[in-house]
Amino acid sequence: MNTRTPATVRWGIIGVGNVTEVKSGPGFQQADASELVAVMRRDGAKAADYARRHGVPRSYDDAEALIHDDEVDAVYIATPPDSHRDYAIAVLEAGKPVYVEKPMGRTTVECEQMNAAAQRAGLPLFVAYYRRAMPRFVTVKDLLDGGAIGTVQAVAIRNQQPAPIAEGGEMPWRVRPEISGGGHFVDLASHTLDLLDHLLGPIARVSGYAANRSGAYPAEDLVSAAFEFSSGVGGTGLWCYAAGEYRDEVEVIGDAGSLTFSTFAQEPLRLLRGDVEERIEAPYPATVQQPLIQAVVDDLTGVGTSPSTGTSAIRTARIVDTLLASYRAEHGLTFV
Repeated sequence: MNTRTPATVRWGIIGVGNVTEVKSGPGFQQADASELVAVMRRDGAKAADYARRHGVPRSYDDAEALIHDDEVDAVYIATPPDSHRDYAIAVLEAGKPVYVEKPMGRTTVECEQMNAAAQRAGLPLFVAYYRRAMPRFVTVKDLLDGGAIGTVQAVAIRNQQPAPIAEGGEMPWRVRPEISGGGHFVDLASHTLDLLDHLLGPIARVSGYAANRSGAYPAEDLVSAAFEFSSGVGGTGLWCYAAGEYRDEVEVIGDAGSLTFSTFAQEPLRLLRGDVEERIEAPYPATVQQPLIQAVVDDLTGVGTSPSTGTSAIRTARIVDTLLASYRAEHGLTFV
């Protein structure tokens, strides 16, 4: 096991697809005390092209080669969720920390296996729930913790969008349960649920149901939930991915006002106290994962702590599993 605390973390990426072009990949080059030294994609030509365009010294078409590259200190896994567990365990068994895309895995069981591997190796496991570190949501947390709306009483989530269109006769992997674990609920709602865990504390109880209304694909496209945080704050959520319009809104209700914001868009936060509404600008950074990547690097170099880990992410996985359990059982959706 590599117990070195590096002055600079040298990163490798497994899976340089679209998410790594702007959202994450450049963040490993922009962060202080961080370098991106190797990338891997099964299509070697595409891996080499990514390396050339982004100024990365080495590229591979084999994950094991990158994992065992002596000049790679830590690995970011940016593949679809069905391979997260196996890659993460391989990295940890090679003695290297791992940063894995969200959702952490397709199921809680996969996440537990990843966390167990991290514990056996004595190494950190981080998960890319990057909204925990984004300045937009740091502002939200500061407002809530500072009493801007008084004592928080409840939260309401509403997220909806039209059903996706098949690409070349095949649905996107994000709505294919065997790859993603479910549909857009797993991909998108996990972000909001994890963010609320960060803002308001863990969810202690949850109930709800899932259904498929559009018939466009096997995954759920309608989920309704009621939940309670360990603090006693109540919550509701409605996610519809067969709607006629887009909507993305989280409203946090306090005894002195309310705070409304979007999880995925960049419009101003809306702070309402009495009859006075204040609109607070809170844009995204150019590389949305960079603030969390910096926190992960700080954690690895011993100068800070990451707000998103395998321990925090598994709580979100459990909530998602609970809400989808009946739907998965009724539709024979199993994962091995």
